[in-house]
Amino acid sequence: MEINVFQAALLGLFACLASMPGMGGSAIGNYTLGRPLVGGLVCGLILGDVRTGILVGAAMQLLYIALVTPGGTVSADVRAVSYIGIPLAMLALKSYGMDAANADGIGLATSFGAMVGTLGTVLFYGTATMNLIWQHIGWKAVDEGNFKKLYLVDMGLPWISHIICSFLPTFIICMVGADMVNLIKEVLPMDGIPMKTIFTVGSLLPCVGIAILLKQIITKAVDFIPFFVGFALAAALGINLVVTTIIAAMFAYINYQIQISKIGRVVAVSGDEDDDEEDI
Repeated sequence: MEINVFQAALLGLFACLASMPGMGGSAIGNYTLGRPLVGGLVCGLILGDVRTGILVGAAMQLLYIALVTPGGTVSADVRAVSYIGIPLAMLALKSYGMDAANADGIGLATSFGAMVGTLGTVLFYGTATMNLIWQHIGWKAVDEGNFKKLYLVDMGLPWISHIICSFLPTFIICMVGADMVNLIKEVLPMDGIPMKTIFTVGSLLPCVGIAILLKQIITKAVDFIPFFVGFALAAALGINLVVTTIIAAMFAYINYQIQISKIGRVVAVSGDEDDDEEDI
């Protein structure tokens, strides 16, 4: 499997659209196209292997599921993960003859995602630094009363930042990706300790992402119950994510009806007390 010039250019274009602060807009660009789950589908369509793209994207999404960027602080850039990490992971899986659906394949994919996410941080700050130049030009135009120049500052000049820090790195890395993967394959054989370490660490990385998410949303010990119930269902019954979601929706609906009935009883009791007071 190799990536040609046209495919690398498309991946670079989507990296620009997904780049923060979102050439495709924050909602469509950064928070949709920039997510590995969506990026996996896009990469799969571009590279002609939708199944592998989605599986790799889902594995990497688990790793970064709780990623937040408070005040512009970025620990990892999911744009680079989506449009550099996923294509490289797909190349590596094909080169090693592995399936993205098994544990070793997921471990290899998430390891590539973690490595590229760190690289993406450098690209993110490079983009932000270049955008400060355009911001200075914009403030100068405002001071001079040249408001028409703001169209260029807002919609034209930022493309330079994203082409340099998003398009070009994605294009170059994807173009030489096959050679890089072949070099890794020669240096790190499948039965070697380094490769086994990558598989082991990579398989644990999604757990880190889920643990960070649980830390953010769980406020009391009882909140762990739905998580463990879902885990037990998936592990013991061997059901997939879709079936688990349907079962979770059923329990959510039952809980909703219970809460509504409790509210109804409270309202009814309150109404009876008001009637008794009027009779007195």
